[in-house]
Amino acid sequence: MTINCRGDLIELSKPLVMGILNVTPDSFYDGGKYRNEKAILNQVDKMLTEGATFVDVGAYSSRPGAAAISSEEELRRILPIVQLIVKEFPESILSIDTFRSEIVVQCLDAGAAMINDISAGKLDDQMLTTIAEYKVPYIMMHMKGTPQSMKEQTEYENLLEDILYYFSERIAAARTLGIHDIIIDPGFGFSKTVEQNYQLLGSLELFQTFNVPILAGLSRKSMIYKVLESTAKLALNGTSALNMLALTKGATILRVHDVKEAMECIKLYEQLK
Repeated sequence: MTINCRGDLIELSKPLVMGILNVTPDSFYDGGKYRNEKAILNQVDKMLTEGATFVDVGAYSSRPGAAAISSEEELRRILPIVQLIVKEFPESILSIDTFRSEIVVQCLDAGAAMINDISAGKLDDQMLTTIAEYKVPYIMMHMKGTPQSMKEQTEYENLLEDILYYFSERIAAARTLGIHDIIIDPGFGFSKTVEQNYQLLGSLELFQTFNVPILAGLSRKSMIYKVLESTAKLALNGTSALNMLALTKGATILRVHDVKEAMECIKLYEQLK
């Protein structure tokens, strides 16, 4: 299984790590950390040195209850960062965390290589056609509603069946347009209760039926620290525990704040295999 990133075929027979770079002032864990060029470049260098294959840059906070921002503000935040990273780390593979096609166009033109969309195209009817035009890998996540409303949208007839149906419909829509490099993200923490998140993780292997890479985004989320009666800051050990479980159930990409520890999970998992 491979994906094409700017002409380079990335092999996914072994799990890979995607490092998170939030350039928002209000992200749930690292908001406001990376506000100047030095801090940004140091963090990117650290993630790449520790083994990240991808760096996922986001400028729109999707944490529950986060305030919405305009596309102009999102672009103002993210585009200079993309340009900076592409200039200083030209070999890096940048993923752009956005649900807006206008941000996609600007960032791909600036040198980004793939798109990570929390809405799977449902919040922008131009998203799928834009991805098809640029022919880049596309991460589609499961979410109901918007980042502002998702916390109240946790009712399902059948959690697993509903999410499987969602992906079958979104994958079909993407493939109809000629999008082939598709990655699915079950959306831990998005429109799901703590109990639903664990039900989803416990059955993650079901999503292998789509025969596409699976991304697990568990890093420091409330489903960990609420159970441990802790905080996001203290949730690294819990993150590693759940990342290992996700690997055993078919996760192909771990999206994390802490690259070194995720790489260690993968190394131990490969030894276990």
